[in-house]
Amino acid sequence: MAVTGLNATDNPGPGVGVVRALRASPEFDGRIVALAYDALEPGLYARDLVDDAYLVPYPSQGTEALLARLEHVHATVGLDVVIPTLDAELPAFIALQDRLAALGIATFLPTAAQLEVRSKARLVALAAQGGLPVPASRVVNDPAELYAIHQHVPYPLWVKGAYYGAERAWTPDEAVTAWHKVVATWGLPVIVQAHVEGEEIDVNAVGDGRGGLVGAVPMAKTLLTDKGKGWAGIAIQDRQALALAARFAEVTRWRGPFELELVRDRSGGYHLLEVNPRFPAWCFLTAGAGMNLPWAVACLARGAPLPDLSTYTVGTMFVRIALDQITTLDTFRALATEGEWHTTQETP
Repeated sequence: MAVTGLNATDNPGPGVGVVRALRASPEFDGRIVALAYDALEPGLYARDLVDDAYLVPYPSQGTEALLARLEHVHATVGLDVVIPTLDAELPAFIALQDRLAALGIATFLPTAAQLEVRSKARLVALAAQGGLPVPASRVVNDPAELYAIHQHVPYPLWVKGAYYGAERAWTPDEAVTAWHKVVATWGLPVIVQAHVEGEEIDVNAVGDGRGGLVGAVPMAKTLLTDKGKGWAGIAIQDRQALALAARFAEVTRWRGPFELELVRDRSGGYHLLEVNPRFPAWCFLTAGAGMNLPWAVACLARGAPLPDLSTYTVGTMFVRIALDQITTLDTFRALATEGEWHTTQETP
């Protein structure tokens, strides 16, 4: 099984969590292939998790370059399933899923239309269609619009990139500065969204592609980094958060993993900030709580029977850890120059 997103930094990708969840399944019996964009992605060197590691071309290089690389990986080690975990790479994998299937490589991904309909730029339209509670939001392609944006989106507000990145602004001048920073990093469009004060609740879920949910686990963050990323969290029972996940899957007929980012305000109201079209970095919590959603996606991709996903253990916590990975110059050199590395190359 191949997994992307091994950039396990202070703003971690989901890949390491997905791999840990796959290995946690008692039914898993195989090899894990890490697909990375940089030879210094830390997850590549987790020898207890990864058997084979390959560098792949950046999404900007196009689908044909990615397909050629995956064909090489498949010919070398054999791939049964690929689970992409990064927003920016999903369009390429979605475009290639039929050609990958012809090679015998299974995926379980949304359609291109589903990916677009939940984008930050179209979330308000989706909310109107499906009755989802989204804060006031606007797409802003000209920073001059920010001097009158308060007529539609009150301050303080968030200035967000299409894929990643969010800057909080209290004044028009701060919003303009944030707009330029987001555009320089992520390009257009830029989304401006009202700030909602309250408790953040995230839901990791998997849609079956027919309007139903395969499983879902809500989580409350208990410790944040200075970037606002969850460093600790707890699985909770939250019927309204689960109902919103079920509603999203019903309206979009979502196929594959997704994450809802919600805020519960002081009055008990829920606000959907965004929908991430893949696993979150904290997805290993679902396995720890007894509802292993990454393994469920691997089963769905292969058409294999699903494990029992009827319940999860409320109160299960995760606390993230930073550690030093030990490797060798030969391993790094192989990845940096040859673009691949295998555990069979290790000296006993």
